[in-house]
Amino acid sequence: MKHIDPRLSKALAYGGAVIVLLAVFALYTRPDFLVTLSNQIWACF
Repeated sequence: MKHIDPRLSKALAYGGAVIVLLAVFALYTRPDFLVTLSNQIWACF
């Protein structure tokens, strides 16, 4: 089995984290998403 270069795996991990953070930021720029999310959280109480 071939080993992956640690630098490559670290770069892929950082790249994946950046993509996830950008996706979350894109969701928070939509006000309707925030209202729906807050309503769902409030419904838990």
